Amino acid sequence: MSDEQQPSILELQARWDKIRVANLYDAMDQMGYGNQCIDLSIRPLLPHQHLAGMAVTVRGSRDPTSWEEKKAAMEKAEAEGKPVATGPHLHECLFPGCVVVVDGGGEPHTGKFGEMTSWDLKQRGAKGIVIDGFIRDLWGLEVIPDYTVCAKGTSPIESAKRWSIVGVNVPIGMPGTLTSMVRVRPGDWIVAEADGVIVVPQEIAMEVLEKAEDIETREQGMREDFAKGMSFKDAYEKWGRA
Repeated sequence: MSDEQQPSILELQARWDKIRVANLYDAMDQMGYGNQCIDLSIRPLLPHQHLAGMAVTVRGSRDPTSWEEKKAAMEKAEAEGKPVATGPHLHECLFPGCVVVVDGGGEPHTGKFGEMTSWDLKQRGAKGIVIDGFIRDLWGLEVIPDYTVCAKGTSPIESAKRWSIVGVNVPIGMPGTLTSMVRVRPGDWIVAEADGVIVVPQEIAMEVLEKAEDIETREQGMREDFAKGMSFKDAYEKWGRA
């Protein structure tokens, strides 16, 4: 397939958005990737939401002095006319069909991002955000269309002076369910709904997607046969799902 024939990120995102997390897990488990489910306490805040997109990663720190020291060093270098080495800003890394994935850096209480910052992320193309920790402004988040927040819950506590972003679009670790940590790299695929959040490594993403789509097709066939009165035994023999 030529580059011109390769599906776009939004075309792929639309396909991933039809995949149920349990079916995705089965496809990956069959391939030997059964440890890609992040901590089950992290899931969509609102019922019946589904999130799929390509990861843009954020690494955070619970020690605000890390950013303050970095900022002071940058200001000193600028004052002395020395080159300033800085990484990309989050805004520069966003694109239509992305999902922002945030490593909370172990900070346990603050709301990282919120209603207004979520509007900003959405306007720059993000389909949603996955946070190892809390977020603010539940009532405001509820009314942002086509945007899904996955977090441990909400908190009113302001993160400024208590937490800061120290890296963007770098490999991060999110707490796992069957393993201590699930690695997330920029460009990995994220799929989430009520059952949890799964990370799909980019190098196997197309194979996983095709396997998951096959499972979806077979399950839909079973549903339609059930509606016609077919027994579970006969439907299972026909479609092979249980």
